[in-house]
Amino acid sequence: MWSGPRNISTAMMRAWENRGDTAVIDEPFYAHYLVETGVNHPGREEVIASQSSDAAEVAAMLTGPIPDGQPIWYQKHMTQHMLTHMSLDWLDRVTNCFLIREPESVVASFTIQRPDAAAWELGFEQQARLFDHVCDQLGHAPPVIDADDVLKDPRGSLSALCAKLGIPFTDRMLHWPPGPRASDGVWATHWYAAVERSTGFAPYRKREVKLTPFQRKLAEQCRPHYERLLQYGLQTA
Repeated sequence: MWSGPRNISTAMMRAWENRGDTAVIDEPFYAHYLVETGVNHPGREEVIASQSSDAAEVAAMLTGPIPDGQPIWYQKHMTQHMLTHMSLDWLDRVTNCFLIREPESVVASFTIQRPDAAAWELGFEQQARLFDHVCDQLGHAPPVIDADDVLKDPRGSLSALCAKLGIPFTDRMLHWPPGPRASDGVWATHWYAAVERSTGFAPYRKREVKLTPFQRKLAEQCRPHYERLLQYGLQTA
């Protein structure tokens, strides 16, 4: 599942892990991203120490055996972690899905922690590049799911996604116990407080997003990539 930052990506990981037939992995290319870019994220050194920063080694692991003998492996990926020098060949050996969110909301949230963020940190351009790669490989568009659609109708959205993937839907994806998970990355203490309190997807609330001129420019840079994928968004029944 390919998502940018400040989306519902961790809640989505919770939903899949709660199925009972699914192993999950949390942002396995994060250390590589931090080493290569030098970006100063909270807990940077701890993240780098917690996982391999060798992209080829990580890709080999992700296309290897599924942990714990489970039939499904949900891999939570951040699109901004896929830097231009990294090979995408391994994507051809997994099923790729794309979780999108309108850029105005992403920008408003992300710039709280990184007020001088650049557009590349938001992952929209990288998400479109990954999407194009997968389209070329498949000959058609892979599944695309919008965060707002999930929050408006979790059952309908997740049922549509499971149907597209040929996986039975289960109500267990709609609710989960609160608290941390052993599968969470070590960065959870900095980013996952709201998810750890949650027991399901947050109710949808339409929010008026007020942006500064700088934030508005960032969102405008990202919007064409978002709209490109939005046209392929899954429709609920």
